[in-house]
Amino acid sequence: MLLIELEDNRFVHSLHSYFLRPGNLLKPILFEVENLRDGRSFSTRRVTALQDDKAIFIMAASFQIVEDGHDYQKEIITDIAEPEDLLSWTEMVDKYEDILPKPMLSYLSIDRPVEFKPTQILNPFEQKDLPAEENVWFKLKGTIPSDISLPLKHQLLAYISDYPILNAVLKPHGSKAHYGNTQMASLDHSMWFYRDFNFDDWMLFTAEAPNTFGARGFSRGNIFSRDGKLIASVAQEGLMRPKTY
Repeated sequence: MLLIELEDNRFVHSLHSYFLRPGNLLKPILFEVENLRDGRSFSTRRVTALQDDKAIFIMAASFQIVEDGHDYQKEIITDIAEPEDLLSWTEMVDKYEDILPKPMLSYLSIDRPVEFKPTQILNPFEQKDLPAEENVWFKLKGTIPSDISLPLKHQLLAYISDYPILNAVLKPHGSKAHYGNTQMASLDHSMWFYRDFNFDDWMLFTAEAPNTFGARGFSRGNIFSRDGKLIASVAQEGLMRPKTY
């Protein structure tokens, strides 16, 4: 796990990354961190991930000292179901294992350290175009330590944010496109971090896709704590290329 911690408690407020090549989970990854600048309030680092001496990922991250300032945020949506009333991905597998299409079953059955509960469960047999949006509750599994550092929180949140964000780009094409017949991959990923938070309750990820074009789909979203604090914003463009058989 890559953690960049600065000496004077500067926190990452934004990151911008590109996925260049597929990685191999069975091979080691070397992370090279370059110090681009240390100012009085902001610091910038550039990270290159190397595997077999080839760059597979690059990222620029900016860090800031803790400062006071004006405080405004977009409000959390309230007209959605609460997580206690929804099925998780794990529960969907248990309930619908015999009828789920193989690509969807394979994806949902992966053992993850995070539980996801979408507010809308799609019927894979009802091919229908839907609004280009996705709302998902998520929570870490197991016992959560109370002393997680802010850099580690941000790292975990960045990892989690890559899961549901591209779901929104498929929905307006639901009558013809799904994960079984579409090649999907993250191309770039950006995040902006705002307020501190804890992982002790469900959090809400809301996303909407303003554009799909040229075998790519763009989605942007926000992450809220259960009590309505805006924690971070996310933007990602992903490959959504129709498969040819």
